[in-house]
Amino acid sequence: MILGLFLACIAGSLVGIQNIFNNKVNVHAGSWSTTTLVLGLGFIASLTLGLIFEGKGMFALHNMQPWFWFSGLIGVGVVVCIVNGIKLLGPTYAISISLTAQLGCALLWDSLGWLGVEKVPFTLNKLVGVLVIIGGVIVFKFGGARKAKPSSKKVSKAIV
Repeated sequence: MILGLFLACIAGSLVGIQNIFNNKVNVHAGSWSTTTLVLGLGFIASLTLGLIFEGKGMFALHNMQPWFWFSGLIGVGVVVCIVNGIKLLGPTYAISISLTAQLGCALLWDSLGWLGVEKVPFTLNKLVGVLVIIGGVIVFKFGGARKAKPSSKKVSKAIV
């Protein structure tokens, strides 16, 4: 369990960093060039590391539903949407919303047992957990420091 928590924390950190990098590429290259670059380099890295660590076994796709092969197409949507979301909302707000939506969808998929995911009972505690995170995003966005009002004290002018 500790290893799983550690790996999830690393993944979250890497996603945050990657999204900021992607946004910087997007400023210079545009959304589709960024998506091509990100996913193309990801393909090259995945293929290279897969061959190093798994060899030809990485191509053994036993009993996999063919429609699972299209998850890379979902990745295109992920990169395009988050890069543009960061451009419009800023990194922290866009990533917070993205991760909150990810958690909400994961809860839905787990609770319904869709796409072969083991069905996990939906509980009020899980719903409250997601709502607390949504509340945190709202507080983050709208609960910041208020702008200081101009001082109502009158400054007397010195007569020279």
